[in-house]
Amino acid sequence: MPFNGRADRTNEIPKIVADHVDVFYGEKQALFGVDLEINRNEVTALIGPSGCGKSTFLRCLNRMNDVIPNCRVGGSIRIDGEEIYDPKVDPVILRQKVGMVFQKPNPFPKSIYDNIAYGPKIHGLARDRTNLDEIVETSLTRAGLWKEVKDRLAAPGTGLSGGQQQRLCIARAIAVDPEVILMDEPCSALDPIATARIEELIDELRENYTIVIVTHSMQQAARVSQRTAFFHLGVLVEVGDTEKIFTNPADDRTQGYITGRFG
Repeated sequence: MPFNGRADRTNEIPKIVADHVDVFYGEKQALFGVDLEINRNEVTALIGPSGCGKSTFLRCLNRMNDVIPNCRVGGSIRIDGEEIYDPKVDPVILRQKVGMVFQKPNPFPKSIYDNIAYGPKIHGLARDRTNLDEIVETSLTRAGLWKEVKDRLAAPGTGLSGGQQQRLCIARAIAVDPEVILMDEPCSALDPIATARIEELIDELRENYTIVIVTHSMQQAARVSQRTAFFHLGVLVEVGDTEKIFTNPADDRTQGYITGRFG
């Protein structure tokens, strides 16, 4: 029986509500009846062994699974009460609202400036060049990168260090004014110093965004998140306040994973 991941804060309306989400890749079922509520302006960490379904679930939240052949999603996912799998919902508009940062930094082969300006341009978010300049500066500032790159905005984004490239990708996601930011193991390709900077940034960003992060590092989940959801074999086993999940989990499978008995 899948765990019921209802948020335990009755006085708050969750930002995202997933109801009985199933995912199939062809005949193979990858997620089984996931129920999960994600609170506003919090970091929710998705943890579990490789292949447990956490990245699959993350990709459901901005319909990235739509681009995978033979992938089928069942159930319901609502953001601010709107069903994102309704045929009337444009996935392009959805992905503006729900930005994504991937495992490996993937800056466009463009200048630092154009990496940030690209999204606002195609979505028509900038009134003029002055406004576009403001969006670029604000996004880079929020991503903690402005001071490092303000004198070389015309330089290629691919010329930055790995940690800087990942912050550039975060700035690029912020530039289209999203409400939710999804992060799929954003630090796995980074060194410890760059990882610490990204973790600080995540903590700052949650004041303005709802963040969902997939991480293979339980230490990272404990450091950055307010709630943690544990997936195993395509099932949401348990979700709750991060401190409780790591110190007093309700399910033996969670306990076994956290203590390293499997994973």
